[in-house]
Amino acid sequence: MSLTTLRYRIKDQTASKKLVEMGYSCNFVWNYCNEVNQESWKKFGKPLSAFDLNKLTAGCAKDLGLHSQTVQAVCEEYAKSCKQFKKRKLNWRSKKKSLGWIPFKGVGVKVASYTVTYNGHIFKFWLSRPISSKVRFGSFCQDSKGHWFVNFVIEQADEVREKTEKEVGVDLGLKTLATLSDSVEFNRENLTKKFEHKLAIAQRARKKRRITAIHTKIKNKRKDWNHKTSTAIVNEYDKIVVGNVSSSKLKKTRMAKSVSDAGWSDFKQMLAYKAIRLGVETKEVNESYSTVTCSDCKERTGPKGLSCLSVRGWVCSCCGSSHLRDVNAAKNILQFSVRGI
Repeated sequence: MSLTTLRYRIKDQTASKKLVEMGYSCNFVWNYCNEVNQESWKKFGKPLSAFDLNKLTAGCAKDLGLHSQTVQAVCEEYAKSCKQFKKRKLNWRSKKKSLGWIPFKGVGVKVASYTVTYNGHIFKFWLSRPISSKVRFGSFCQDSKGHWFVNFVIEQADEVREKTEKEVGVDLGLKTLATLSDSVEFNRENLTKKFEHKLAIAQRARKKRRITAIHTKIKNKRKDWNHKTSTAIVNEYDKIVVGNVSSSKLKKTRMAKSVSDAGWSDFKQMLAYKAIRLGVETKEVNESYSTVTCSDCKERTGPKGLSCLSVRGWVCSCCGSSHLRDVNAAKNILQFSVRGI
């Protein structure tokens, strides 16, 4: 059994007003936890636990228009975040900068076919896929366009599929976003370039809502492609090896826009959790010299340097093998996992 998150769009426009008010109340609880935690550090030299924060906020849920378990969930999330990021103080949640967020536990909501009842309020949502089991916990959340969604975390049985006995190396790039060692390529259009003109017009006109809408559309299209591609790879192979390419190292170069558009980090995360669900082995290896190393004789005879990035194919001067740049890199990434590099 594994936990799965199901996300649904809230229908009612009038419901968003109630959710916004409750979101402000959650912000108030978060900021209160932030303040008392700082005082604890100053006086006693240690942070407050989730249990301490729950005691301090007990009885305030009714006045804030929240369910008591929502207040507990906010306190628990605050204590968990402090411990995770090793900070004495976290960012304040404000009306202007923070998107709405209302956590809840399973017993605090009642889910029907297309409605969810929370704290006496009924919210309708689009049932895009069925809810197969009992809700463990979840949250209402807001996106940058002001739309509200409800997230349900449920227990779902792990899928079982037949073993294919296939192994594959994945080379992540910019011109071709994902190239596999068996010469399969996955690519999409450059979304930043596609919407660049529309974005520039909106920015010159200072239309904030239009700018936000364009950025959201780019984000959703990128996420949709990552989901479809990662699912296709996980369903086909029993072992997946990915290079440890990092976008942060390339964001100060001329390739910054293309790197941001690629979304490598999200893609690798999706591969990892989908592989766990299907029992597929995934591994991340150091991909240094994978492009310039011949996958047949292991000699570094490939074109080197930034000036040679446009060279898509080359012939090894040692063994005479001809290689496609990205396919050769993907083959080396797969071989690195066998050699333990």
